[in-house]
Amino acid sequence: MADSDDKPRGSFLDALRQRTVSTETASTVPHGVRVATAFSWRFLVIAAAVGLGIWLIIQLKMLVIPLMVAILVTALLWPVFSWMLRRRVPRWLAIVISVIGTLAVVTGLLWLAVWQITQQWSSVRVRTVEAVGQLRDALINGPLQITEAQIDALLSNAWSTLQEQAGLLWNGALAIGSTVGHIGTGAVLALFILLCLLADGAGIWRWTTRLFPRTARPAVDGAGRAGWSTVVNYARTQLLVATIDAVGISLGAFLLGVPLAVPVGVLVFLGSFVPIVGAVVTGAVAVFLALVYNGWWIALWMLVVVLGVQQLEGHILQPLLMGSAVKVHPLAVVLVVAGGAMIAGIPGALFAVPLAAFVNVVAVYLSRQGWKDAGAVADADLIWSTVPRTRKDDA
Repeated sequence: MADSDDKPRGSFLDALRQRTVSTETASTVPHGVRVATAFSWRFLVIAAAVGLGIWLIIQLKMLVIPLMVAILVTALLWPVFSWMLRRRVPRWLAIVISVIGTLAVVTGLLWLAVWQITQQWSSVRVRTVEAVGQLRDALINGPLQITEAQIDALLSNAWSTLQEQAGLLWNGALAIGSTVGHIGTGAVLALFILLCLLADGAGIWRWTTRLFPRTARPAVDGAGRAGWSTVVNYARTQLLVATIDAVGISLGAFLLGVPLAVPVGVLVFLGSFVPIVGAVVTGAVAVFLALVYNGWWIALWMLVVVLGVQQLEGHILQPLLMGSAVKVHPLAVVLVVAGGAMIAGIPGALFAVPLAAFVNVVAVYLSRQGWKDAGAVADADLIWSTVPRTRKDDA
């Protein structure tokens, strides 16, 4: 009997002793260390979750990239598409006009660029060979006294570096598949998702919100609306900015007599959708063409035109047109574009900024509990606002 009474008493004393030891140990650990430890293990859990998400995206890249392409194209088409819906145009006709019109514009631009390249490529190639030869002679006979072996070594190293960087980017560009069949499958899948988003975006969004608990649905719905509005504004602004960049740089190239002005404009237009990186690369192409075809003086003026257009974009157009809809600091833009390019090449650089803008707006909306504000509910231009809600949808 005494033994049975001593066991509970002993276990109680042991527990009390262990609690005393843990309390004494906690009191000897500085408060700053305890706070840092608490933050550290939570950060490790978040980093592990983010890493798992990135790994899953890479594994499902053949699905994720067409989905992202379709969402971005939907955001680009949405202003015109929603305008037609407000004018009582049937939805199926608005879809046909939007998709076929976009394909016609892109095909026309590419055809015009290819046609001009075929017309002027022979002369550009001859002038390029002559310019390279003149530069080689200037380096050998000039004050630098560089030997032919040194020039060949520099060109070889530069070419190897260019091939490595180009291979890295194109591996990301071909992330949806390494064969023509995979690329075609991704294109068809992106087109199918685009048609589904335009045809029944409201139903898709309502189905998505029903995956969350009932109490969380207002917050998810409001955050999704705010994020989508941001993506639409971003796409609309990038489209306008890309058009202004392309017209400005190609017009400057045409007035300066630089060849391939139209292909340069098309390249600038497409490259402008990759913030910062695209503008720099396409502008460098225009300056290079002016250098090898027209000489140093015209190349200098072409550089002035490119820098002027880019300064107009960066300091006037972007802040003025974006407004307060997309609040992403330029430093954050550079970092997310670089990170996206490192992870997924060209697709990563293309989707980095709209994804960062979406996450930023959603996080701010949730932290401010914007769904509780009655005035922050619906934007008439959102993809799901064209279909009225019913009580059944909220069930």
